[in-house]
Amino acid sequence: MAEYDDFAEAYSAHNDQSPFNAYYNQPEILRLAGDVDGLRVLDAGCGAGKVAEALRTRGAVVSGFDQSAAMLALAAERLGDDIDLRVADLAAPLPYPDAAFDLVVASLSLHYVEDWSAALAEVRRVLAPDGRLLVSVIHPVVYAVVYPDADYFALTQYTEDYVFGGRPARMTYWHRPLQDVLNAFIEAGFRIAQVTEPPPAGDTPADLLPTEDGRSFLCFLFLELQVP
Repeated sequence: MAEYDDFAEAYSAHNDQSPFNAYYNQPEILRLAGDVDGLRVLDAGCGAGKVAEALRTRGAVVSGFDQSAAMLALAAERLGDDIDLRVADLAAPLPYPDAAFDLVVASLSLHYVEDWSAALAEVRRVLAPDGRLLVSVIHPVVYAVVYPDADYFALTQYTEDYVFGGRPARMTYWHRPLQDVLNAFIEAGFRIAQVTEPPPAGDTPADLLPTEDGRSFLCFLFLELQVP
């Protein structure tokens, strides 16, 4: 999101150490990705490039885009000049040819998009036959817990306030119920290969776990999808 331009550095520094990302989102995305050596991978909403860096380390040929120019500048600092990074919007036509990628990773980016049908059509267009899409989004149940009086079944835009490195930030998301999340991928022509609600990574420091078994750490929903 372009609004990240206002707090990009503070957010990136926080994100690198946040238990929700360092010990939850990124480990599960990489587990679902599996062996990416030699694959053409698009990081859709790459932010400061943390996931792209990990995929490249595992041998992937990575490209990335983000709506925030400031976040892309941080990604370029992290990744160097030998990676294709572009300012683009997941909610708009993508600047890539058909079947350009073997794998698309949309890590914590789709929940900023209102119209998933158009976005997923573009993702499917740039995926090669038998390609895969990996997605992580805010788990729909989180909205029901945090906003118990809201209509869980309605497509709803909501904004939350945060502080990153002492800097205030406002982030706006789109909530949709679980049935709409899953049906959006089915209607876009994807086959659902896996849906996961994982515990935190095994190396998560004990003081970051909300409970001993870690199960209440639930905050994101992960999907592996395939082009038939």
